[in-house]
Amino acid sequence: MDKLARYTTIIKQILQEDAQYKPSHGNIEPLLVFDDEHHSYQLMYVGWDRHRRVHGAIYHLRIHNNKIYVEEDTSIAETLLEAGIPKEDIVLAFHAPNKRQYTEFAVA
Repeated sequence: MDKLARYTTIIKQILQEDAQYKPSHGNIEPLLVFDDEHHSYQLMYVGWDRHRRVHGAIYHLRIHNNKIYVEEDTSIAETLLEAGIPKEDIVLAFHAPNKRQYTEFAVA
């Protein structure tokens, strides 16, 4: 299996597993958004918590230049490592490009 297909499979498995857990408060549902054409994958929460609208990404990952860009920080990088993705293929994109050199992950 090539790297793109392997990374896509791993990302989808992780997000599908986490989507099984519904928040304990409010009328909030997990929503998976998979865009295979652009290699962008999200787990979102949508719904209502009393009178407050809930709509936001829990995880947003995308594959770019054979690396996984973590666009939303929720500690998913550790889960990717546990799934066998090497640190040099994980970019913490929520950090500014000039700050990424100070992380233990890829710069770009």
